[in-house]
Amino acid sequence: MAGVFTSCGNSNSGSNESADSAKVAQAGVAQADWGEFGGKKVFLYTLTNKNGDQVKISNYGGTITSWVTADNKGAKSNIVLGFDELAGYLAHPPYFGATVGRYGNRIGDAAFTLEGKKYTLAANNGKNSLHGGLKGFDKAVWDVAPLDNGAPSLTLSYLSKDGEEGFPGNLKVTVNFTLSDDNALTIDYSAETDKATPVNLTNHSYFNLTGDVKNNILGHSLKIDADRYTPVDTTAIPTGELKAVAGTPFDFTSLHTVGERIDAVPGGYDHNWVLNHKMGSLDLVATLSEATSGRKLEVYTTEPGVQFYSGNFLDGTIKTSDGTPIQKHAAMCLETQHFPDSPNKPDFPSTVLKPGDKYHTTTKYKVVLDK
Repeated sequence: MAGVFTSCGNSNSGSNESADSAKVAQAGVAQADWGEFGGKKVFLYTLTNKNGDQVKISNYGGTITSWVTADNKGAKSNIVLGFDELAGYLAHPPYFGATVGRYGNRIGDAAFTLEGKKYTLAANNGKNSLHGGLKGFDKAVWDVAPLDNGAPSLTLSYLSKDGEEGFPGNLKVTVNFTLSDDNALTIDYSAETDKATPVNLTNHSYFNLTGDVKNNILGHSLKIDADRYTPVDTTAIPTGELKAVAGTPFDFTSLHTVGERIDAVPGGYDHNWVLNHKMGSLDLVATLSEATSGRKLEVYTTEPGVQFYSGNFLDGTIKTSDGTPIQKHAAMCLETQHFPDSPNKPDFPSTVLKPGDKYHTTTKYKVVLDK
């Protein structure tokens, strides 16, 4: 498979472009051919801001393939897991950087009942449905809106047809990615439907703020503004309880390293936190920091929850371009979302979108430096 964490500047070409040359890159968005899938052309887009920071996104899966940004010494490296080539994604790795839907996260027993009708989904995660099923949005080739070459922004759209992966309704989805000059990547999700349907869209980027896959994320420090989380059963489906984090390894209301209490969590972290903020308001809900690089990732969202996943199922079978295995805990996810299995949990915030209503959520990931 193609590599991850290739160094400095143009991470997807595998070049060693210097930080100085990256700084003079033209701000805006550029398009490059990246192959073909299902008879459709696949492109790779590079968003560059005035600092020379770059985010690369493909219309295959609405996938963030790299995010090259400076550390506190000015050295640039890629802080997300990704592949240099389309082939890496066609081998179906674990959702690296993908836009996931129609329903991000899990739906219990791969079924739900809506307006008196039962809908059966693909059971692609044990007995449950995960991230939209066998061919979720991460495996679709999205349409691309005309580019504004002067702005580091990209808008993708996809029509998920009635019955796709078992879900009702023709769902029109639009996702906009914008890279600002203060090193924030803002993702706006919008959708409309012609039948009532559950919708839960998120991005599945795996972060390692050291910029080097050889380092794990157990020493990263995490804070989540959440007094409660949703406990899960043995198949990772929420029990329905909103449990206090106080006195548990799930308490990240103050900074803790990821590895400090992970051994007390069977299997590692892969849970939904119930955010304290008002749903619909774009607020700072989590921070992730790494001392050596000085990088801090701030997470802002309008969503009611965030899934913290500590890369438990990475096992070394996926390798970088230089042959380095991507081991367990090599990176971690902070997936903003509505709660898992909400279609089967009436007490959770509803994920049902009805005809005439508009789905819209916003999430922003911002890199700042502690120098």
